[in-house]
Amino acid sequence: MSNTQEMIVVGRLGSAYGIRGWLKVNAFTDSLEGIFEYSPWRILVQGQWQEVKVADWRRHNNGIICRLAEVQDRNQAEQYINCDIAILPEQLQSLPEDEFYWRDLVGCTVVNTKGYDMGKVTGLLETGSNDVLEVEAKSNDAFGKRERLIPFVTEQFILEVDAPGKKIVVDWDPSF
Repeated sequence: MSNTQEMIVVGRLGSAYGIRGWLKVNAFTDSLEGIFEYSPWRILVQGQWQEVKVADWRRHNNGIICRLAEVQDRNQAEQYINCDIAILPEQLQSLPEDEFYWRDLVGCTVVNTKGYDMGKVTGLLETGSNDVLEVEAKSNDAFGKRERLIPFVTEQFILEVDAPGKKIVVDWDPSF
């Protein structure tokens, strides 16, 4: 399997659980169970992506555990401890026109309504009430900013998102 293809990490396998080859799962999806909507998984084992199928999974205490199809016992499970779980981009569900995956926003240029280039999106923060764009300012920023944090509130601060064109228009004062 090609290592050059862009993988999307959706979780990580944790410690082995029990003697029958189960593993704890740390899911990075919105809901814990959401990680099981994707199949097959690609698992990074010793620098190589391997395609695996989940044979079974269940909730356990506050988390989730799974058994991979190829794994019959704890010894086999231990080779997968702390391995990333990834999927291919085409496994993501397509979203409605006004929704975006965070990964599609990283790298977008952020421009305010007056045309001021505020910099590029380097990441997003989940704050509970709303997500926040992390925007790294250009090195010659007129306001001396290194980074701006802009609440991702559509129609109030985020006016237009052109993910394919890598541009986001915001109603935001560049001095903030």
